[in-house]
Amino acid sequence: MPSNQFPLGALPARFRRERVLIVGCGDVGQRAAACLPGALRVLALTSSPERRPGLRAQGITPLCGNLDQRASLQRLAGLATRVLHLAPPPGEGRDDPRTRNLLRVLQLRGTPQSLVYGSTSGVYGDCQGAVVDETHALAATTPRSQRRVDAEAAVRLFGRRASRVRSSILRIPGIYAPDREGGTPEARLRKGTPVLERADDVYTNHIHADDLARACVLALWRGQPQRIYNVNDDSAMRMGDYFDFAADLYGLPRPPRVPRSTAQGQLPLMLLSFMSESRRLDNTRMKTELRLRLRYPTVETGLLLK
Repeated sequence: MPSNQFPLGALPARFRRERVLIVGCGDVGQRAAACLPGALRVLALTSSPERRPGLRAQGITPLCGNLDQRASLQRLAGLATRVLHLAPPPGEGRDDPRTRNLLRVLQLRGTPQSLVYGSTSGVYGDCQGAVVDETHALAATTPRSQRRVDAEAAVRLFGRRASRVRSSILRIPGIYAPDREGGTPEARLRKGTPVLERADDVYTNHIHADDLARACVLALWRGQPQRIYNVNDDSAMRMGDYFDFAADLYGLPRPPRVPRSTAQGQLPLMLLSFMSESRRLDNTRMKTELRLRLRYPTVETGLLLK
């Protein structure tokens, strides 16, 4: 991260032992950890003992615990000065008990200075292609997005009740990166999965995993209290155009186009849910308040570096 963007470029000595806890330290969490300076102690909650050696090799201290078992989280109380929460909700239901379990523990023995929660842009629902900023009303229609709405509400309440905590919510669209598992459309293109006809097509939003990781780190220090940020690049592409570009880039056939009226019989339900929502995210607040300069301002620039 360039020195003019890194909020920790020259820390006074008394602040150099801050402890950052990453909850949900998968691909993006590990990229975020790599953005942090060595002066910080980086901790990661993991429910998989087999992941501990890999985390240690990256300079991350693993802590065993399970968000579904609140008793296993007690050691997190008062441990970290800043928390990055990237763990997903459960796979069913309409609420997120995992986030609530974490927040209850973080209230014990002193709260962190900042908490950043990685949510989803799906909480906006279908906006029929409109440009959407963070003040737009929530209209989550799928249980997956409704669980995120519940988690956001818990995070905002936590920030209001604990006056010392600056809680920030990042609303994240599709994450991609050529060096991320499943991080490009190539596998889907090879399967020949259809996309919608242009007349039925939807706008889709993206963010490169490296830019997302940098946004997470910046939000830990620059995020405003109880603030929401759309974290997306500058692309304004329809889904079919995105796959057409990727197909041309990889030298593969462009995906077939089908009308929405017949898509239900050809596509899985998860994919259909993404194709039923259209919006263009406004990232002005991310740029002005977090002061993030995108390294990959469009998906074209990010995919070209494969």
